[in-house]
Amino acid sequence: MKTNRRKFISTALAGGLAATWSHSCGGSEVQEPGSGARRAYYARLDKILKQPVLKKELFSRPVIIKSLELLRYKSSFLCRVRSSDGAEGFSVGHGTMSSLYPIFVNALQPFFIHKDARDLDLLLEKVFIYKLNFRLGGLAIGIPLATIEFAILDMLGRIANKSMGELIGEIHHPRVAVYQATEYREKPVEESLELIKRDVAEYNAHALKIKVGGLMFMTGDINAVGPKGRTEKIIPLIRKTFGDKMALYADANGFYSVDEAIRVGRLLVEYGYGFFEEPVLFDWYEETKQVADALSIPIAGGEQEYSLHGFRWLIANDGLQIVQPDNYYFGGMIRSMKVARMAEAFGKACTPHMSGGGLGYLYMIHFVSALPNASAHHEFKGLNTNIQFECKTSPLSVVDGKIKVPTGPGLGVEIDPDFIKKHEEVRV
Repeated sequence: MKTNRRKFISTALAGGLAATWSHSCGGSEVQEPGSGARRAYYARLDKILKQPVLKKELFSRPVIIKSLELLRYKSSFLCRVRSSDGAEGFSVGHGTMSSLYPIFVNALQPFFIHKDARDLDLLLEKVFIYKLNFRLGGLAIGIPLATIEFAILDMLGRIANKSMGELIGEIHHPRVAVYQATEYREKPVEESLELIKRDVAEYNAHALKIKVGGLMFMTGDINAVGPKGRTEKIIPLIRKTFGDKMALYADANGFYSVDEAIRVGRLLVEYGYGFFEEPVLFDWYEETKQVADALSIPIAGGEQEYSLHGFRWLIANDGLQIVQPDNYYFGGMIRSMKVARMAEAFGKACTPHMSGGGLGYLYMIHFVSALPNASAHHEFKGLNTNIQFECKTSPLSVVDGKIKVPTGPGLGVEIDPDFIKKHEEVRV
């Protein structure tokens, strides 16, 4: 691991976790661990994966799930869970539930009925075996499963009078620093710049992520470098526009070949960008490691990753320096926290990918609030939502680059009852 990359990780953890790869693995610099050392790394990670996340000790009696419903109103989806004792919790579904609701109803919903919600860690493992659900990889199972988990955590939080973050860890970050995530890679540089400046100004952002390269569906050539000359122009232009005090990050969404990723990565290093996200396709593990080994900039990834063991490989083999599980895509906060814990053990940071729309930013900041190895900034795509709700413990606005995490029980918000009444249960 390159010295300045290790220095960045230590800085990103805000002094709370100064471990480096060499320190965490025994105190000597390790570039390519042998099979014995790698087995030790995996054993250490497997031990972490077995540790429960949910604080079951907060509940003195069983919390039996009596009902679990998926509710729909036009393109809006809500999940409502009720216990046999009358406790209730809600979650807001991801926008793609319009395609995935049959998986929720047929493959997941029946499994959770009559189970003890205190066993949520175990339930999130066993549900993959139920009806051979492990065949449903990625977002197909992750998004419906997260929707269920969020509702259960909301219910449990209301029972214990604890926020979601307090259910899965200690509160390290009552205010979460965010970076403005921007798109616009399909537009000319000048037009993109004006849109990025608008977005930064709207929330007075202190950190910013731009897109580099192209999107794979926009080109037939995976080795292409995106719109001709755009990346080479926008990387220095963004630095010049926003100055040295702005924290900058870049995301390729898996677009590049190894050689092109290394070339672009060196340009990002030259202009002081903080991390290079998904430089090659997410499941090109060996290639991701090749890019990481060749560059001093930290490599981030995990938005598309659906496997705990995929993250396990990337962490043990130093393919990523920053892990980015998406709470929705990856199946919820508990599975994502297991990834963050594995990363923490090897001196690596976590900044979750955030799905836009709904209340995605709320689930993100609750998760980050409990991260001891949180990165300096976390993804933010704005506060716009069609969900009608009230939050009494936070203005839910960006102030000095940060959002205050709600401190109320569960998600810390109350969804408007009249808005809920518009929804009808989904049946297949």
